[in-house]
Formats: sequence, structure tokens, C-alpha cells
Amino acid sequence: MKCVIFGGGGFIGSAITDRLLRDGHALRIFERPRVLPYRAFTANESVEWITGDMLSGHDVGTSIDGMDVVLHLVSSTLPKTSNDDMIYDVQSNLVSTLQLLNLMVAKQVRKIVFVSSGGTVYGRPQYTPIDEQHPTNPVVSYGITKLAIEKYLLMFESMHGIKANILRVANPYGERQRVETAQGAVNVFLHRALLDQPIEIWGDGNTTRDYLHISDVVEAFARAVQYNGQSSVFNISSGTGTTLKDLLAVMEEVLGRTVERRYLPGRAFDVPVSVLSNSLARRELGWEPMVSLRDGIGRTAEWVHAQLTR
Repeated sequence: MKCVIFGGGGFIGSAITDRLLRDGHALRIFERPRVLPYRAFTANESVEWITGDMLSGHDVGTSIDGMDVVLHLVSSTLPKTSNDDMIYDVQSNLVSTLQLLNLMVAKQVRKIVFVSSGGTVYGRPQYTPIDEQHPTNPVVSYGITKLAIEKYLLMFESMHGIKANILRVANPYGERQRVETAQGAVNVFLHRALLDQPIEIWGDGNTTRDYLHISDVVEAFARAVQYNGQSSVFNISSGTGTTLKDLLAVMEEVLGRTVERRYLPGRAFDVPVSVLSNSLARRELGWEPMVSLRDGIGRTAEWVHAQLTR
């Protein structure tokens, strides 16, 4: 299949790129200007790397020409800062996606796979594990925008026959995740621990999240690209909750050292518990998480250590 991946050079996107190449797909990677390929591709890998602006109709239209599937992984904002400029969040993410969908209609591209946010679209849970039928009440602009994009995707599916697969990913972590934005507790904590720096914990350490290794995330996307069933929205998660205290205990076990903790006041936008049910993805996509938290942290720690010792 011919697939265009918007954001194919990022943390999740690069891992999806590598995974889809193993399946023999022909890929076109769309990235921001001045973003270079994250690795050298071999002569046997069908990859076209292009750069452009998601808000440019010309750039986006050219990138989807002749494609079978669009994978939309781009977000210009982060959950913790999206409320700082909500207009920018909507303009850069929602408006650009609507333009993409209009161009897909015009160019007859019939399928899109979108990365949504299992950690923000539901808001404060009424029950756990959270399934896809749970009410959606985001408490940050990031989640509201993701949810609005989901609704437009489903509207275009109904109106124009563009098949939409929406993957609400829990808390992904693993190799290639950047720590500069302080997004992703596992990688940020490992980075600080390996530098012998204290780890900052917002609240009492009982905040509970659903951590999923990147290799499991990309396997779900590989299956979604091939999926032709009736379902559209899937939670992609481990299905297991881990507190920050327990996460650090696993890290200490993997690293063989004690990690210094620095506790700070809790933040209003932090949902206390977020654990997602993955039953629908197991049933419909034939997918299940394979990497344990301990093994995933071990693999990630090796990668972070290699980056620090370069």
C-alpha cells in the first residue's frame, strides 16, 4: 500500500515508519521544513521524504497525491501547555486537519488513521478501566481539539466514505522520545536518573497512568492500516494502571540504584487516574500489548544511556 505519514519523523511517527516498511508498504513522509530524516534508508526501502507546512493546501495536496492511506500524527501543542494559547491550538491542529480532509475528498484518498489521546479526551474518569463508550469531557484544550478532530473524521466518513480509524493511545514511551519538552514521564525520569539528578513528582506520587511501550503502539497502527471492519475508535493501552511511585520502583530495579525524589504541589490539570480498556482493539484489530513495563523500561534505559554517552 502507498501511505503518507504526516509527522513520520517524530517519536511515534519514526517507529511507525520502520514498522510499515517491514510490511513492504511504500511510504511518503511529510515533515516540517528543516527536519532531516532520522536515519538513512536502504535501497530496498521505499521512502520519499518531503517537507512542508500543514496549513498549506499546496503542500498537503501534493503530499497525498496517489496515496491509499493517510496517517495523521501531527500535533503542534502539548497537553500541559495547550491552554496557554487555545486559539493557536485550534488553528494549527483542527483547521489544518479539516483542510487535509477536504483535500482527501478532492483527491479520492479513502482512508485515514489518526493518533488521538487516550490520556486527555476522556477527562476525569467515571469508572476504570475506561472503554470507548466512556463520556468524553476533556479538561485541557489539547484533548478538546483531539476530540473535535475525531468528530470531523467520523463526519467525513459518513458524508464522503473516507474510512477513519482513530487510535486513542494511552501513555507511550520508549526509544527516540524527546525529553526536551518534558513530555513522557518514563523517558524524562530515566534521563534525570541516569544524570544523577532528582526526579520531580507533582503531587503525592499516586497519580496513575497506563504506560505502553512504543513497539506495542506501532503494532496497533500497522494493524489499523490493514483494518477494514466497522469499528472506528480504539483505545490502545496496556490496560494496567501504574502509579508514579511504582514506576520509580521499577526504574530503580532496572537501573540498580536509588533515585532521588523531589515532591512538588499537584497540578490542577492532572487527572488522578487514567487506565484504558483495550478489549475492543484486541477483538477487532487482533492486537495486544506484548512488552511488560519492566522490559520496556529496560530497553528505553539502554537507549537513553546511549544518547547520553554519545
